[in-house]
Amino acid sequence: MTPLVEPFFDSNTGTFSYVVYNRPGCACAVIDPVRDFDANTARIGHVVADRIINFINAKNLQVQWLLETHIHADHLSASTYLREQLGGKIATSAAVKHVGEQFDRIFNADGSKFDPHLYFDHLFEPDEVFYIGEMRTTAMHVPGHTQADMAFHVENSIVFVGDTLFAPDVGTARCDFPGGSASMLWKSIQKILELPLSTRVYLCHDYPPESRDPRCEFSIGQQKSLNIHLVCHHGEPEFVQFRNARDKALRLPELLVPSLQANLRAGALPAAESNGISYIKVPLNTF
Repeated sequence: MTPLVEPFFDSNTGTFSYVVYNRPGCACAVIDPVRDFDANTARIGHVVADRIINFINAKNLQVQWLLETHIHADHLSASTYLREQLGGKIATSAAVKHVGEQFDRIFNADGSKFDPHLYFDHLFEPDEVFYIGEMRTTAMHVPGHTQADMAFHVENSIVFVGDTLFAPDVGTARCDFPGGSASMLWKSIQKILELPLSTRVYLCHDYPPESRDPRCEFSIGQQKSLNIHLVCHHGEPEFVQFRNARDKALRLPELLVPSLQANLRAGALPAAESNGISYIKVPLNTF
């Protein structure tokens, strides 16, 4: 059974969202859907999400899963919005509880302990097997960028790697968020690279040089032979030293504060206050 993949690119955040299915009229999964957010006006939009909805309706697909590879810090998730429009179960790694506990202390969200079951319909255990319609899928546990990263390996032919790997000419993910680890990222990358060389690798982001357009797909073989962070830094100690030094020089993502507050709740916005307006907290002198 050959999975079919439809990518949707959000140029504002450099993010790819996907619909994966195997034929019109069948069950499908949506992976890492983006909700628009204008930081200057604090306005929410659904341009990319509505494109996904239109595609799903045109193909007469039934949404079974809304899958998050991890808790994104650079865009807001549209999973809750899509569930409201199309149904389906929102799912991510069971390790999201650790990420939530770390950041809830920072945001002091609701003054209560983070409970992912309030927002996510299913939490995958490491390497849990599930099905997208008839397509066998493994929720590979690939921590490093965060504690709760997953790669979704479908029908032994394609894998959605989230932020673990980028395009070969861009490299690999940062690991300097709370709970991140360059050592864990190295091990997770090796786990992904054990897949057959022909496996198609779908990225969550692309930040291309001016010489090419954004691209969502590469093969395991291309990643092994061309990824600039892997071919130039051999072995875990060398990679960890490089990755840690590089991360110290990186700016935090511009949308980190609003993204985390929404995405730890599967894209749901904070509850409106007595005046009917929802608010994002900005912790001062924290990051």
